[in-house]
Amino acid sequence: MPYLLADDLPTESAGKRFRAALERPGIYRLPGAHNGQAAIQARNAGFDGLYLSGAAMTASMGLPDLGIITVDEVAFFIRQIVRSSGLPLLVDGDTGYGEALNVMHMVRTFEDAGAGAVHLEDQILPKKCGHLNGKALVSPTDMAGKVAAAKKASRDIVIVARTDAAGVEGFDAAVERAKLYVEAGADAIFPEALNTREMFEKFAAAMPGVPLLANMTEFGKTPFYTADEFEAMGYKMVIWPVSSLRVANKAQSLLYAAIAKDGGTHAMVDAMQTRAELYDVIGLHDYEELDASIVKTIVPEAIPQV
Repeated sequence: MPYLLADDLPTESAGKRFRAALERPGIYRLPGAHNGQAAIQARNAGFDGLYLSGAAMTASMGLPDLGIITVDEVAFFIRQIVRSSGLPLLVDGDTGYGEALNVMHMVRTFEDAGAGAVHLEDQILPKKCGHLNGKALVSPTDMAGKVAAAKKASRDIVIVARTDAAGVEGFDAAVERAKLYVEAGADAIFPEALNTREMFEKFAAAMPGVPLLANMTEFGKTPFYTADEFEAMGYKMVIWPVSSLRVANKAQSLLYAAIAKDGGTHAMVDAMQTRAELYDVIGLHDYEELDASIVKTIVPEAIPQV
């Protein structure tokens, strides 16, 4: 129970654990978790790292992914995911919420909240989902300055620089930007919206020795590839950013339609997580046992009055 028990807390920072995962053989698989329960379910499925998508987070708030939320709102999600799962978390830092000092504030806030890594993108505000058209970019030098600022603010947290240049300025520009961001201090690179196997392989060949992140989002520009396929292309991390939210939202829409049609939930019961399953996931009985095991406070008797 990392949410309450100090003995269950990791002994190393999330940043150090994330770096260790990048150094081991194989690709680091990071499914998206849009809340604490999703994080526990991902951990129980065997994953040892998670991703917090800005798109999934804002959608769960009923908002579009346009960079209109605040650092503290993201930190709330970071804390609940890290506390519930205990896993190192890569966080979507959008454009850094401003310029250099704002980026540094973001990095410190996210690291203090428990994040193991953060990625920063080179779009201007209002930013857009990386797989949409109409994006505009900051200059390469401005983004490099943000990366350098992020690195100065980092204690252990991994700094991932994302470039959206492939769909705006072309593939070669994306590579040149990525190289500049590495020179500025980025620990890893996230080339967004590559759309062919050849592009993925060519980008990896142009960035030898640099950990690369692949985005396997549905309904975007990237064809479906498995984690093993991305590893073979030269990638060290892969995210499935919004998948958990998409499945949950689809199920919720069917539920509400059923209630409206049938006047109750009886047609949907077989599709529900049972009460017992819910309590098992969140560890209700473990919390009850912990509560019962704590020695009751001894209230001292009143001092006799003379």
